Amino acid sequence: MFAKGFSTAHLECALSFAELGTCIKKSGGPYIYIFEAFGPLPAFVRVWVEVIVVHPAAIALISLTFGRYLLEPFFIQCEIPDLAIKFVTACGITVVMVMNSMSVNCSTRIQIFMTFCKLTAILMIIVPGVMQLIKGETQNFKNAFVGKDVGLMGLPLAFYSGMYAYYGWSYLNFVTEEVENPVKNIPLAICISMVIVTIGYVLINVAYYTAITAEELLLSKAVAVTFAERLLGNFSLAIPFFVALSCLGTVNSGIFGVSRMVYVASREGQLPEILSMIHVHKHTPLPAVIVLYPLTMIMIFTGDVYSLLNFLSFARWLFIGLAVVGLLYLRYKRPEMHRPFKVPIIIPALFSFACLLMVTLSLYSDPINTGIGFAITLTGVPVYYLFIFWDKKPKWFRTFSDRVTTLLQILLEVVPAEENIS
Repeated sequence: MFAKGFSTAHLECALSFAELGTCIKKSGGPYIYIFEAFGPLPAFVRVWVEVIVVHPAAIALISLTFGRYLLEPFFIQCEIPDLAIKFVTACGITVVMVMNSMSVNCSTRIQIFMTFCKLTAILMIIVPGVMQLIKGETQNFKNAFVGKDVGLMGLPLAFYSGMYAYYGWSYLNFVTEEVENPVKNIPLAICISMVIVTIGYVLINVAYYTAITAEELLLSKAVAVTFAERLLGNFSLAIPFFVALSCLGTVNSGIFGVSRMVYVASREGQLPEILSMIHVHKHTPLPAVIVLYPLTMIMIFTGDVYSLLNFLSFARWLFIGLAVVGLLYLRYKRPEMHRPFKVPIIIPALFSFACLLMVTLSLYSDPINTGIGFAITLTGVPVYYLFIFWDKKPKWFRTFSDRVTTLLQILLEVVPAEENIS
């Protein structure tokens, strides 16, 4: 029931973003949609939270999964040391950051390869699962949800966790300006990807239950490895390798997409100017790519990433819900706007209501974590007024800022996009 609800909700969100991506042909995803609909303050708060905590934490979490799965075959008989996972994770993130800094084509080719690895891993899990079903291995499905009623107060956590599994499609809207023929390709890519992801996600979970009980699944730290050990025999070692590469592909797409959001926010004057500059030879937004690196490393080695995501999951979905509300507002405010792809108004209305309802409910179900996340989000307001809105800054501050920008330009070999030279 929940899987059906999450896939339906994400389909509504995806279709809404398809309309936004075809009528607002700028990169930046939810940030630029909020900016166009509601102005600079809420848009800045969105990019502020995303840059300082949400995305570094998300990258760290997925990368730690990469590190665990990559090391799993070498520690079959014992627990993997946390330091080893963190070290491998840091190496993986460093490689992805370097690739995104070196060449757009290189990061694109890597993403294609990682997607192939992801689909391979999915098929290696689904096919044995289907064979198990044919054999009649359905005992783990009986009473699988008995005693697992989440209740009303558990809905926000279930909502955030379920929606997180489907969120990858949204990165396409972060790079709208780099998509060929976005009016046609954005809706097409979103619709196709949602169908593939939904079918794959459901079938993988069904496959797991043909060999693993619900209790064993919750206790396993690497579910795909547990599944492979029981059904794939000598081929089981391939699963953690492909899953690890799949996670690295997710990190790559996340860095590629969010760096474009940072680039656009800087171009709009809401982040330091250096972040909207590109490398003079490689033509990549180098500063926007590497700005996430130090924060991600700090979270991997010192932070409780899971707590950070719990704090700020509500913030991510608050602003995604706000972006979809922006679609409704733009329908009213700018009816003349050209909309090559237009969804029935009931779709964004239902999603925005459900999303904002879950965000509001989380304030009651988990007031401490949500309150901390809300407080972190609100720190963006004074930062906006102090550094963005206030245009009469002291001369010493402007001089210092200009010197830092010039120094970073020299060190990174970057220039404003309009001055880019080969």
